[in-house]
Amino acid sequence: MGSRSATRIAPEEAAALVKSGNWVDYGFGMGQPDVFDRALAARRDELVDVKIRAAFSMRPRAVLEPPPAPSAERILWLNWHFSKYDRRQHTEGLAHYIPMNFGEAPDLYRRFLDPVDVAVVKCCPCDARGFFNFSGACTYHAAILERARKVVIEVDPFLPYVHGPENGIHRSDVDFVMETDGSGPPEIANPPPSEVDLRMARHIAAEVEDGACLQIGIGGMPNAVCAALREAGRRNLGVHTEMLTDGLVDLHEAGLVTGALKRSSPGRMVFTFAAGSARQYRFIHENVAMETQPVDRTNLPHAIMANDRVVSVNSTTQVDLQGQAASESVGHRHISGTGGQLQFVRGAYASRGGKSFMCLPSTRLRKDGVVESRIVAELTPGNIVTTPRTDIMYVATEWGVVNLKGRSVPERVRALISIAHPDFREDLAKQARNRGWVPRQFL
Repeated sequence: MGSRSATRIAPEEAAALVKSGNWVDYGFGMGQPDVFDRALAARRDELVDVKIRAAFSMRPRAVLEPPPAPSAERILWLNWHFSKYDRRQHTEGLAHYIPMNFGEAPDLYRRFLDPVDVAVVKCCPCDARGFFNFSGACTYHAAILERARKVVIEVDPFLPYVHGPENGIHRSDVDFVMETDGSGPPEIANPPPSEVDLRMARHIAAEVEDGACLQIGIGGMPNAVCAALREAGRRNLGVHTEMLTDGLVDLHEAGLVTGALKRSSPGRMVFTFAAGSARQYRFIHENVAMETQPVDRTNLPHAIMANDRVVSVNSTTQVDLQGQAASESVGHRHISGTGGQLQFVRGAYASRGGKSFMCLPSTRLRKDGVVESRIVAELTPGNIVTTPRTDIMYVATEWGVVNLKGRSVPERVRALISIAHPDFREDLAKQARNRGWVPRQFL
């Protein structure tokens, strides 16, 4: 145990801890502070060169909002993974990305980054054991706080209390505690799946066996996969995932997730953060069937492969004919992050009987009204490769699913063209032949 005082403090006093030139950390997702954020925003004109690290902002951040708009010389917002809000701030030049495999985050804070000057995360009220629970934002919070020079906890009684062996900080390791406005966890929308999503999801569900252990990524399509698995009646499923989604909750409530065949944390749904509806947050609150773990225990490949038949389902924005998946940028515009995609692809492959799926609609409609193929001969200039061609296993579109493992370049080209939109297949074949990737008689 530490020897800090956990002194009660007003938000204005907490914000006064921040000095020009400091590194501040806001943490992840629903664990980001709100009243501290507003108090720090009120001091913007007094500060110079304050750098804030955060990830996956689920609410607008006062330090980035006008009036007045902060200048880069005052507040620099650095982000491990963009939400829609962070993406907009990046477009405005106010947010900048830090490349990271999500499972490495605790090690980065412990081994590569200097101690944070002021770390502020939102938690549940102190429990009977003296711990402030991280709620649905376990992720890398313990690693931030254990080396921070000043640790501030913003208490919100409306956060769900989530069980997990390392999901909290003891009051003896906390410098200051302040109350929040009780706004509770922010929700994120679950848009209904499109017909394209449902067609993709059914292709994937057909490849999933009873007893599979699921990792489902963010977005409408992965939730559609959960619906397709429910429709197919898959049984005895397990969950070991990065993000807990509403679709996974649906599977559990339908009795299809039991975790009985898991080797790691059997009987429990394991995740490192939660994001979704109020219904999801009610479901995880004090639910002993839920277990949240630090992200190095959920996302590192050796932890993933501890379970058999891991099925990893993630979305991407573009795949080239050799199998490279660009999932975090559109050209030079950054839109999300590497997150756990590559680590789950590798962990699923290493799992006994495991499978990984990379999913994308076959086309996209550009702002100028032009329809273009998402399966391309060459990636858009500036696009970041998230998952290399050597790691890709299954690729799914609404036109089918193909397995690229062990396939030669000519075989990959033919397989990917077969699941491209029919309107683009002939041109893709021509481009492949012109680049010498396939024998002329192959396509």
